[in-house]
Amino acid sequence: MTATAHPQDHTPPDLALPDQPAVRLRVMPRAAIPRRIDGIWWPRSRDLMVELPLLLAALPPSWGHIAAASVHAAMWAPAPDHVLIDDQVVRLHQTRGTYGRHTICLLTPGHGRWDLLVAPPESDRVDAELRMASAVAE
Repeated sequence: MTATAHPQDHTPPDLALPDQPAVRLRVMPRAAIPRRIDGIWWPRSRDLMVELPLLLAALPPSWGHIAAASVHAAMWAPAPDHVLIDDQVVRLHQTRGTYGRHTICLLTPGHGRWDLLVAPPESDRVDAELRMASAVAE
């Protein structure tokens, strides 16, 4: 591991943490039969304006361009009705009922709908990793 010193960095090189993946996401392999859940996502915060662009960039290319996302309002910080991500407008719909609190629904014109479970960002690492493994187990 090579460490570069920065004036504001006070972490000794031998104690630096390994890089973590930007997006904690597991996606189910494609199947002939549609599933109710297509994978699981464990965002690092409740700020959808920070997390959604990272998620969309990590999705399989076969999912196509995501044009809309539906999330539960109680899970996320307030967000606008649409956002510009990679020069594409993504419409955001925030629900308020009891259904879908821990899911995100992604819509792609011509490709369909993708539903991901959402592990709360403050989840314990062990618990979240178990959820992620079990959500994509066949």
